[in-house]
Amino acid sequence: MSTKYKFGEKTGAYFVSFATVNWIDVFTRDDYFVIIIESLDFCRKNKGMEIYGYCIMPSHIHLLFRSANADPSGLIRDFKGFTSKKMLKTIEENAQESRREWMLWMMERAGKKNSNIKNRQFWQQDNHPIEIWSLKVFEQKLNYIHNNPVESGFVTDPIDWKYSSARNYGNDDQTVLEIDIN
Repeated sequence: MSTKYKFGEKTGAYFVSFATVNWIDVFTRDDYFVIIIESLDFCRKNKGMEIYGYCIMPSHIHLLFRSANADPSGLIRDFKGFTSKKMLKTIEENAQESRREWMLWMMERAGKKNSNIKNRQFWQQDNHPIEIWSLKVFEQKLNYIHNNPVESGFVTDPIDWKYSSARNYGNDDQTVLEIDIN
């Protein structure tokens, strides 16, 4: 799917956002958050992803990152592909998930509308990458990421959102993901 947003400079830093199909609030259980955190951590340690900021919301993720291997598009593609399969399997097998049938039905409907999908679609296809070309843009995007849970009414202080890099920047020792602060 082509959008006006593209990864241009392969070695540059980017702000990306991607959402679940139909903006389904999937990330409501720790098991689901952990899949994303572990996958981001794997990408940091094994695939050259430098993470400068992140926030995992119930239906979407914001990420400020750079590909040390000069392949930001491939990195996000692989991350989304892996997490899509892992999330679908986890939802399918989670007998405690009260919305399981509904979520899988919605993801199946989305998959049928997309010729690239064989069965169910977890993520929307677009990423909306925005290149970080200055410190001012970096700070603007980082503030946006960190304030997303506040603006959504989940917390009153960004550092209180467990699944956000606001804790890393606030020197909180209860962070869930190491990031690349230089």
